[in-house]
Order: sequence, then structure tokens, then C-alpha cells
Amino acid sequence: MASHCDLVLPCKDEAPALPALLAALPPGFAAIVVDNDSADETAAVADRLGARVVFERQAGYGAAVHAGLTAATAEYVAVIDGDGSLDPTELPPLLEAVRSGQATMAVGRRRPMSAGAWTWHARAGNSAVSWWLRRRTGLEVHDIAPVRVCRRTDLLRLGVKDRRFGYPVELLIRARRAGWVVREYDVSYRPRAEGTRSKVSGSVSGSLRTIRDFARALS
Repeated sequence: MASHCDLVLPCKDEAPALPALLAALPPGFAAIVVDNDSADETAAVADRLGARVVFERQAGYGAAVHAGLTAATAEYVAVIDGDGSLDPTELPPLLEAVRSGQATMAVGRRRPMSAGAWTWHARAGNSAVSWWLRRRTGLEVHDIAPVRVCRRTDLLRLGVKDRRFGYPVELLIRARRAGWVVREYDVSYRPRAEGTRSKVSGSVSGSLRTIRDFARALS
């Protein structure tokens, strides 16, 4: 049976996370693993587990997400990180919100399931950017849309240009300008899979680089 939602998983060196993540896909969801120039066996593991694999050599979260969107074929598309920190079984209510017309885009608000799931520097930066988005755009969001579900054509038509970590911030700004209804849902947030390392929150310097990309998107 054809999927009714393609799940884009931007990945860089996420091979250890993929077995559990892909095993948890809800019915009707098909995985597109975007290998963003990994040095490990991300692509081989994804292929062995039945995911569609797309290669994107341009470095950056936005580049990987865009590659997945252009490769997708289903009417609806979801995006979550490929590190095992987010649970794909929580996607169906967000998809239903979009399918039913309650939202143009449904997004996630992370709720840490343990003390170590979200580093203080990453959480502080996220809170600051979310506050600025609410102040500047009026969007009632409290996270940088780490989980997103939308119609594929709507997302592509929005024309997000950022190819680094500013991608979700620019996406939310453009969605507001386009008059989209954006609904936020609580999602579980767990420590990333053992054997993987965050390119964003794994260090203070990584978080600072990400905040710089966020600031560029806000300017």
C-alpha cells in the first residue's frame, strides 16, 4: 500500500539510531533517509532496513531537509531528526490535524523525558529564539518546530532558502507571512541514540553556531 505521508529524516552519522527509529514508523508512513555526507554506515543501514535513501553532499540541516522534500512523492510530508530523540509514533495526530484542515502545518513542542535529554545551552537558545518569534510574528510557538507535518506542495511553494540550521526559523516566519495556521503539539524528547553525537547541542560551540544561523534567519 502506498504511503500517505513521507517521513524525511535528515541524517549525518546516525547509523546507530536508525534500527529503532525505522522500526517505530506508524502505518502509512514511509521513511526517506537523507544522508548528509555521513562518515559512518547511515546509508547502508537505512537501505538494509527498507528506507529510501537520498544523498545530499551540501552540508547543512536545511540542505538535507530540502533534498528530502524534493525526493518525496506523497501528498503529505513529515520531518523529524534522525538521531532517535523524537518518536515517530507521535506523528499521526499531527498528520490528522493537517488532513482535517485544522492546521496548514502541525509542529512539535519538545517535552524532555529525562534530565539529560536537552542540554542547558541548547534549551536556552531555543527559548530565546522562540520568544523572539512570538514577539516578532505573533505565532504562538514555543519551540523551533523540531517536528513538522504539512502538505508537500505547500512546503515547497513556501520557498524557504536557508540551507543551514536557520531553516526552521525561516520556515516559521514565511508560514506566518503566508497566513498559515500553525498548531503546536507536545512531543516527547529523549536523549539521542547511543553512539551518535549532536551537531547542534553536543557542545556550547555547536549551539552558538546554530543560534547564529537562527539570528541570520530572523534578520
